[in-house]
Amino acid sequence: MIRTRIAPSPTGKDVHVGSISTALMNFAWAKKNKGQFIVRIEDTDRTRLVEGGEKKMLETLEEIGLHADESPLVGGPYAPYRQSERLEIYKKHVEGLVKKGSAYYCICSPQRLDEMRKKQQAEKKIPKYDRHCLKNQEEIKKKIARGEKYVVRLLIPDKEISFKDLIRGQITVSGSNLDDQVLLKSDGFPTYHLGVVVDDYLMKITHVIRGEEWLPSTPKHIILYEAFGWSLPAFAHVSLLRNPDKSKLSKRKNPVWTSDYLEKGILPEALLNYLSRKRYFYS
Repeated sequence: MIRTRIAPSPTGKDVHVGSISTALMNFAWAKKNKGQFIVRIEDTDRTRLVEGGEKKMLETLEEIGLHADESPLVGGPYAPYRQSERLEIYKKHVEGLVKKGSAYYCICSPQRLDEMRKKQQAEKKIPKYDRHCLKNQEEIKKKIARGEKYVVRLLIPDKEISFKDLIRGQITVSGSNLDDQVLLKSDGFPTYHLGVVVDDYLMKITHVIRGEEWLPSTPKHIILYEAFGWSLPAFAHVSLLRNPDKSKLSKRKNPVWTSDYLEKGILPEALLNYLSRKRYFYS
């Protein structure tokens, strides 16, 4: 069965109109193929959460007609999956990666990381982690056992990573150009990269349809799928919703919250129709 999803983050007062545009593509593809459309709240960036943002986003999705097919949580007809309630799942999976040697613990301070990257930039090198902690994992594990804060990093293999994008064709990236991405943060929350891969797999998402800004992250996601031994979903990175001059929509220049348009009297059906046509025109 075809399963797609939209995974907004409650870091604004409502869902961005660009996210509605991408959600519409996911919704339409699922319905065209008699599949299912899932809503997942990615609320792992705890420093940027906006109070009431999640509730408003879900209300807007319902008002505009993009109804989710699964409501696993108690609390309403549009209760979503919520990443902040799945922390043990991510921890279990990341610990499995460490045991396999596909990830490792890191206790480097922010100050050391900042100095390292400044030095690399001055030397005109690609800024990326120097694997200082990879060299002495047993000692680091002892420090962690004594209470030292840590993150878990993905060990990027030294090889080419290739995948097919349904829109952009075959894409190949050298692993030597990629940073050892943090997967689990020191607060116990996953980064986007770990959370999205684990959730998409466990929720049986068949098509990952998302904005083109996530294209550079996809090779890391491919590495994660391979490390877990999971089959890949289909990837489609769509163009961003833009102004007529091709500049990106910005809340400094445009109304970007979907509720702004609805409150002005624009009908949900009219907004969806406009977004579908604008997306096609500027792709």
